[in-house]
Amino acid sequence: MSATIGLDQIRETVREKYAESARRVAEADGCGCGSGCCRTERGDPVTSNLYDSDEIATLPDAAVAASLGCGNPTALAQLNPGEIVLDLGSGGGIDVLLSAKRVGPTGFAYGLDMTDEMLALAEKNKAEAGVENVRFFTGHIEDIPLPENSVDVVISNCVINLAGDKGKVLREAYRVLKPGGRFAVSDVVAQGELPADLRQDMEAWVGCVAGALEEQEYRRLLVDAGFAGTEILVTRVYDPRELANSLRGGAGESSCCGGSEPSWDELAYARFDASGGRVVSAFVRATKP
Repeated sequence: MSATIGLDQIRETVREKYAESARRVAEADGCGCGSGCCRTERGDPVTSNLYDSDEIATLPDAAVAASLGCGNPTALAQLNPGEIVLDLGSGGGIDVLLSAKRVGPTGFAYGLDMTDEMLALAEKNKAEAGVENVRFFTGHIEDIPLPENSVDVVISNCVINLAGDKGKVLREAYRVLKPGGRFAVSDVVAQGELPADLRQDMEAWVGCVAGALEEQEYRRLLVDAGFAGTEILVTRVYDPRELANSLRGGAGESSCCGGSEPSWDELAYARFDASGGRVVSAFVRATKP
């Protein structure tokens, strides 16, 4: 992380953008995206086509519209009946509701988020879905308000890359997992070193790009936290030019969320691409011994 970007600045910028997204979904204005991971519903390279239609058919429309993820950790994590699941950065609740269905009435799903507007939307979606084995609560993923050894699976969907202190997030995930518990998240990952000027830009950070951990650094932080059996499986590879275009809201059009255009220089992406680097979505998996 660039020394010019403070942790509080990252947190507040992320909070503001995701609050904006929640308000837009709640107002049902036809956009449903914020300036975060969801840039536009029209063929967004990160967020589109992540869930099977049958999987989301029974969920509230607002839960689907508020999904800002880059994968489907509920499917990849192989959740079992009776397990306790924690979703870090649960947003409008789509992955919590899907997890609750997978673990069944003998299991339970927690959703942790720092944005009041997203939590309110998630509670509304929970009530509409009629799901009982769910609890949403407020807090930061760097300081999880649950006791140690209390959950079987930690999931997350394109959120850890937004955290300013990713090592602390991983240590907290390890703390709350039971022995034998599983860390199973979808995240944006860099393969190769992102240019420094790209990492310094807040719009690109909230767009899930500048905050992406380099793959080997991700592995190192997981091991340092105590995890074993680390796997990083690429699920999508992004064209840097498509990412740049989607962060703007599309060529020749303004962002659907009405924000200012990103200030970063897209040539940074070209340099990254020319060096052989890639920005990918990946399923990151590890186990607490």
